[in-house]
Amino acid sequence: MKAIAVNGSPRKTWNTAALLEHALAGAAKNGAETELVHLYDHDFKGCVSCFACKKIGGKSYGRCAVNDGLAPILEKAAGADILLLGTPVYFGSETGEMRSFLERLLFPFLTYTPDYASIFPGRLRIGLVYTMNIPEQSLPSFGYDKTFAATQRTLSRIFGNCELLLSTDTYQFSDYSEYLSTCFDAEAKKKRREDVFPDDCRRAFELGEKLAAAAKG
Repeated sequence: MKAIAVNGSPRKTWNTAALLEHALAGAAKNGAETELVHLYDHDFKGCVSCFACKKIGGKSYGRCAVNDGLAPILEKAAGADILLLGTPVYFGSETGEMRSFLERLLFPFLTYTPDYASIFPGRLRIGLVYTMNIPEQSLPSFGYDKTFAATQRTLSRIFGNCELLLSTDTYQFSDYSEYLSTCFDAEAKKKRREDVFPDDCRRAFELGEKLAAAAKG
């Protein structure tokens, strides 16, 4: 059993990466072999609209034809048993790198048929992790709840499932005094990091455990 986590954050040791590492640890507890991929380490683009993945009888039917730094990651992700996707929220959505990854991962499996059926050939369990600066109660006013639900629905359409984990009101800097960030209460942010983020990490661990148990069948 293989679990792949894809980090859509440019940071390798902060909130998103930490949650993914805990989720992988949970999957490992249930017997999964794990790997963490940092998207910002790789050179790639989003979908280039070549439609090679849709060409009936074509050599790239059902898979992305673009051969760049993302190609081996897409192959690993599609062939895994568990796929964990983590991203901070930038301007109300996933990071550009994560969005490009999702375009390239999902589009080849989506068919232009009346019900937009998926032709994904495997059985993959999906975990979707978002980290964000705003508090949980502000999600509806910013429209984040609709954004997250839309991505969750798309992943569920393609793979048949998607578990969602949200980490809100996160700690952005180790020293808020070094940055122009006067709309935040630095002490409150620090306290939340100490008191609440460990629980987010626990929930991520449990998510990994749950997905691995489901993958075992």
